[in-house]
Amino acid sequence: MIHLYYGDGKGKTTAAMGLALRMAGRQRGVVIAQFLKGEDSGERRALEQLPQVTLLPLPQQVKFTFQLSESEFQEEALRNQNLLRQSAALAQSPQCGLLVLDEICSACALGLLPLSHLLAVLDQAQVEMVLTGRDPAPELCQRADYITLFQKLRHPYDSGIPARLGIEY
Repeated sequence: MIHLYYGDGKGKTTAAMGLALRMAGRQRGVVIAQFLKGEDSGERRALEQLPQVTLLPLPQQVKFTFQLSESEFQEEALRNQNLLRQSAALAQSPQCGLLVLDEICSACALGLLPLSHLLAVLDQAQVEMVLTGRDPAPELCQRADYITLFQKLRHPYDSGIPARLGIEY
């Protein structure tokens, strides 16, 4: 089945990683691909300790798309396409029970990944999948079996408080 966690609220990645922990706790394999993110997150540090979890590599840091030059945007788009292809291939293993595609909705919405590529993976997948991010395409909502909207009502960032280690990353 397909799980879709989307919206402008905090917690989409945390929910996806919680499901990854649940699957790993049942001794099933998990493949995690993260889009639009760098490697420094508390979730990654914890999950990399679990032998059931395969975390695809990330750059140390990733710029916001509005900061990218045209050539950097094209390089990032190619990296995103390769990341999706690699994660889908790994998820075909019989041991894999879950594929997490974190921030993939945003990657598609921002033009870094063609929606058609993601839809092809969804249509061929034989594994439980989690998609997270903002602005999911209607086609993703139509295919999803679980849809959870994360809505921000209040966040400290709005008051000028920056992201905090262990809470936001």
